[in-house]
Parts: sequence; C-alpha cells; structure tokens
Amino acid sequence: MQPPKIQQNVTLQPYNTFGIAVKANFFATIHSKEELLYCLQHPDWKTMPKLVMGGGSNTLFTKNFEGLVIKINLMGLKIVQETEEFVYLQVGAGENWHQTVLYAIANDWGGIENLALIYGSVGAAPMQNIGAYGVELKQSFHSLEAVKINTGEELTFDHAACQFGYRQSIFKQALKNQVVITTVTLRLTKRNHQLNTSYGAISQVLASTQTPPTLQSIAQTVIQIRQSKLPNPEQIGNAGSFFKNPEIPRSTFEGLQKNYPQIPSFAAEHPDEVKIPAGWLIEQAGWKGKRIGNVGVHKDQALILVNYGGGTGSEIWELALKIQQSVAELFTIVLHNEVNVY
Repeated sequence: MQPPKIQQNVTLQPYNTFGIAVKANFFATIHSKEELLYCLQHPDWKTMPKLVMGGGSNTLFTKNFEGLVIKINLMGLKIVQETEEFVYLQVGAGENWHQTVLYAIANDWGGIENLALIYGSVGAAPMQNIGAYGVELKQSFHSLEAVKINTGEELTFDHAACQFGYRQSIFKQALKNQVVITTVTLRLTKRNHQLNTSYGAISQVLASTQTPPTLQSIAQTVIQIRQSKLPNPEQIGNAGSFFKNPEIPRSTFEGLQKNYPQIPSFAAEHPDEVKIPAGWLIEQAGWKGKRIGNVGVHKDQALILVNYGGGTGSEIWELALKIQQSVAELFTIVLHNEVNVY
C-alpha cells in the first residue's frame, strides 16, 4: 500500500465552514482504511496529537493545530441488507450528508428527508445525533464501523452502544477523540414511510402550495425553509447552529412564563423537561444582528454566529461567551455550544 501523502504547514481555511485561517503542522487526506491505519499506527505519527475532520461544518478553530489533521474522504454507498420494509444503506464516512439524503429520496427510501441541507459529512452525523424539523438521525440509524485511534482496533457500534441523546452520543462523551468513524449504516423505509410534517413551518408551506406530503416535497420544503433563514457557509462563514436548544425543568419554564408569557417551547425527551429555542433567548438578550468587528450574530437567525471575513476563531469564541453570559444573567439558563471548539 502507498502511504497517504502527508503535507506540512497546511492552512485549514478551506476545510472549516467558518473559514478560519489557522494552520496544521501536518495534514493528510485519507481515502482508505489502510491509509487511516497508517496515520494512526505508524511510528512517525502514532504519538502525535491528531484531529479527525469531516466536512468541518461543526468546528471552530481558535488557534493553529500542533499535530496531524486527518481529513476523512472514505467514500461509497452500498446496500448491505434488504427486507420487504427496509433497506440498510452503508455509507462511507466521507460522503456528503446532504447528497446522501438526496440519494435516498431518489430511490424512494424514507427516514432522513427532514435532515436535508445539513452541512457536513456522514461520519460526523452520529457523533452529535444530527436533527432538524422533528427528526433525529437516531431514528434511522442502524450501526457504524470505527477504528480506535490508539490501537487501530476495528469496532462496530449498534444503536444502543452509541448512547444517543439530544445532539449527543458516546462519541462526544466517553469516546471523545478516541475513535474514527469509517462507515455508517442507515435503516431506511421502502414503503409505509412515516412522514413528519409537524415541526416548524413544513405543514404551513405544504398547505400554502397545496403540495401533498411526500419524501420529495418534505425535503424540498426543508431546503426552501433552511435557505430562506440560514446563511450559506460558502457565502458567509458559519457553522450552523452554534448553541444547543436548552432543556430545562418544567417548573423552571413555568416560572419564566410569568415574566415572559410569549416564551416558546417544545417537548423535550424527558417528560419533566421543556426545550427552549436558544435563538429566541439570544434574540431577547439583544444579540440578533449584532456585529463586532469581523464577526457577529446573523441578522435573520440569532442561533448562528458568522465570520464576515477576516475574523478569528478567538473573536467568535469571545462573542459566544458574551452571549452565554447575557442569556444566563437574563434567564438563568446556561447555553451549551453545539460546535466543537479547538
């Protein structure tokens, strides 16, 4: 096997959607499991700090990376199992998530249509259990394959082993920075699709256009909604939602309602908790549309921090901390960032 080409002193600006101009001491693009094992196990690289990257859509760099950045380009989509009801689609971790959604829809496979136009790679999707418009990845997830960073051991994780929660998994907790996901297998419906139009504006848009709900129409509606209110990272640097929607005790929510009768909420996973839109909290704290130098809060969506060009990761992180502080002072709610900060 030819070892992967490992470059020195590489800018990471093209590899993160914030467009932050930091550098990596070493950088390798991986196209096979063998190349990955080389980077993890070869004596030249085994003890070096490593950062595994997919699409860079959930990453904020505040400084140069003093080690080896491994860019995952493991590709491929194949059916590994099929029944009358389901198709099990194994997808390489380097595949683009949105293109995978479109591929499923083109084949009339259901389950991930509400997750259209989420930026990033397939390998990153289970790490934070991506979700949007009432659907989470865990609902269509079957299993994944991974490699342990320190030993090169190949592992398989079923649904239970991933310990999925709200924007959460074992890969952001006990196994953070310990494994590299190489493939993800999705269980997609072939018929009797469970269409979800209850969340956000999907049902209103479909009703206004008199379009019946189908896999295609739901995905197109989600794309239309997202494009109308979320900035394209190719046009302005951002990483999508910077903060998670906080889940708070129902009693705390009822107390907040007395001062803020209009406070919106959604059901949380735990029946004794309520989910509050972080964007609403940030907007109430006066941050929506605010710009500080080259960074700021998006004018249409307060949940998104943006780099107008030339901003540094430290400036964005300082802005995030100020937002957290003001929301905590106003509502006694702590916002947790969804984006990984390095």
